Amino acid sequence: MSIAKPIDFEDRKVTTLRLLQMKKAGVKISCLTAYDYTIAKILDNAGIDLILVGDSLGNVVQGNDTTISVTVDETIYHTKAVVKACERALVVADMPFMSYQVTGDEAFRNAGRMMKETGCTAIKLEGGASVAPAVKRMTDSGIPVMGHLGLTPQSINQFGSYRARGTNPDEAEKIKNDAKILEDAGAFAIVLEKIPANLGREITEMLSIPTIGIGAGSQCDGQILVYTDMLGLTIDFNPRFVRRYANLQETVNNSIGEYIKDVKASSFPSSEESY
Repeated sequence: MSIAKPIDFEDRKVTTLRLLQMKKAGVKISCLTAYDYTIAKILDNAGIDLILVGDSLGNVVQGNDTTISVTVDETIYHTKAVVKACERALVVADMPFMSYQVTGDEAFRNAGRMMKETGCTAIKLEGGASVAPAVKRMTDSGIPVMGHLGLTPQSINQFGSYRARGTNPDEAEKIKNDAKILEDAGAFAIVLEKIPANLGREITEMLSIPTIGIGAGSQCDGQILVYTDMLGLTIDFNPRFVRRYANLQETVNNSIGEYIKDVKASSFPSSEESY
C-alpha cells in the first residue's frame, strides 16, 4: 500500500487549487500587495504565496484619500508589471470601483479584459449577494474570483467611516450569509477586512474555501497587508491590524540624506565610481 506524499507548498507554483489544499492542510497563506515589478520580484523571491494588485494603489501610488478614482486601465498597467516579476506567487488584480457594479455584462467584459491583458490568475471584487450573479458568470466562464467582505473601501462614501464592520448581530449575520453566497457562486477565496476576530473564525470554519484576513483575527486561513504599511514606508497610517516589520522610511530618508551630502561635497562619485 503506497502512502501519499505530503504536498510541498514552499516550492510549487501557487494556484487557486493550491490555496484550497493549503486550507485543508492547515497551512497559512501569506499575502501582500504590490504595484510594480521591483517590489513584486522581491516578494516573489521571498516566498509570498499571493500578491494582490490592490486598488489601494490609489492611496499608495497616486496619493489619493480613497480608492474610488482608480480605473481599469490603471489597474491593468500595474498588474502587467507585477505579473512579469512573479514565478511562484499567485497574482490577483483588484476590480476598481464601478467596473463591475453597473451591469453583469460590463463586469464580465472588464474582468475578462483584465485577465487577458495582464496575465493575472484571478480578479477580486467587493460585495456579497449583490455581486453574486456576476461572480457566478465569471467563474462559470473560467475567471477565478476572490471576494471581499467586511469593511469594503470602495463603499467608504456609503459607510462614512473606516470603522470595523460586523460588530452588531445583524451586520455579522449578513457578512456570514454573503460569505456563503460568494462560495456558492464559485469564489475561490474571500478577503475579510476589519471584522471581529470571532466572526472571522466563524466564517473560516463555515467555508470550504480560504479566508484571507486583514484585521479579522488570526484564525483566518491567511493574512494580507499593504506592503508599504508592514515595511514602515508609510508611517502616517496606523490601524490596529498593521504590524510594522521594518522602518524603511527612516532608512530611506537617512540614505538619501547621505547621498545629498556626498553630492554637495563632491565626494560622489569617487575615482573608482568614474570612467
